[in-house]
Amino acid sequence: MIVLLPLAVIGWYTYVRAVDQFASHVGFTVRQEDQGQTQALLGGLAQLAGPTAAGGALDGDILNEFIRSQGLVARVDERLDLWSHYAAFHAIDPVFALRPGGTIEDLHAYWGRIVTIDYDQATGLIGLELRAFDADFAQSVARAVLDESQSLVNDLNAAARDDLVMAAEADVELGLARLKSAREALVNFRTRTQIVDPETDLEARMGVQTSLQQQLAQALVEYDLLVQSAGEQAPSVVQAERKIDVIRDRLADERQAFASDQSYVGVEGYPALIAEYESLTVDREYAEETYRAALAQLDAAKASAARQSRYLAAYALPTLAEAPIYPKRQQIMLVSLLFLCLGWALVVLIYYSIRDRG
Repeated sequence: MIVLLPLAVIGWYTYVRAVDQFASHVGFTVRQEDQGQTQALLGGLAQLAGPTAAGGALDGDILNEFIRSQGLVARVDERLDLWSHYAAFHAIDPVFALRPGGTIEDLHAYWGRIVTIDYDQATGLIGLELRAFDADFAQSVARAVLDESQSLVNDLNAAARDDLVMAAEADVELGLARLKSAREALVNFRTRTQIVDPETDLEARMGVQTSLQQQLAQALVEYDLLVQSAGEQAPSVVQAERKIDVIRDRLADERQAFASDQSYVGVEGYPALIAEYESLTVDREYAEETYRAALAQLDAAKASAARQSRYLAAYALPTLAEAPIYPKRQQIMLVSLLFLCLGWALVVLIYYSIRDRG
């Protein structure tokens, strides 16, 4: 009664009422293109694409969750009308068929019964087994899952490309703003000091004073020679004295002008002016190099975005079953016999335990 009668009912249902199910197998993985020099040029920008760009392993995790998701079930149902197929045999086989008139949550729960996922996280390989009451329909479901998975990979690819280009464009805008600021600071410095290059201006002024000092020294030597040869009252000596006075006045004017410029540019004078100019020049050169690098990164990002960096590679296309393999009747019978025997043994032990105590 405890073992044979339930076992007979289970055997009758599995062999008489249960409808045969066919299985279609498909296998795929996500491959990522080796971009070589492009990725090296992009540098850290590739990391801004987020986890979806980290390679096949994370893409496999996403696909694994996507295949189990309610969203995929809704898409496949819209494409193939899963309700019509899996609920058609509910009157004959209420155990293995889908109960009609349910919700998307019911269909999603039933999806877990007809789809078996074999996912190897180390290699990123995904193997699927999809069951249906018809071999062609099982193959159609497998193709639909493969197509939807490819669409997901394309969406991930597009999102990664958009993030990469957006990050590169943001760097270009930041570099351009920094370059404009550096150039404006240099222009303001030149407007304020009225000096294009303090070093060149200082060299020019010191060169003029040095030249005047050399001319003064030469004029003094010539004056001494004329005094010794022609006397102090000679016209040539008077002319030499005038020349010396003119050079001295000119040298004094240059020194006075240089001193007034020193007070204009600040207490510290030209050293502080040159230090400020060099700092502004370094900022401008750094901004120019950063901007050029950002432009190169943007060009590389656009070149990378024009290519398909990741794609779905199917190593096993959806198969067409020639014979049903579900439900596994012998396996069901053996498992049922095991649990029924265990239940019978438990009932016997409880019975004898109660009888011995009485």
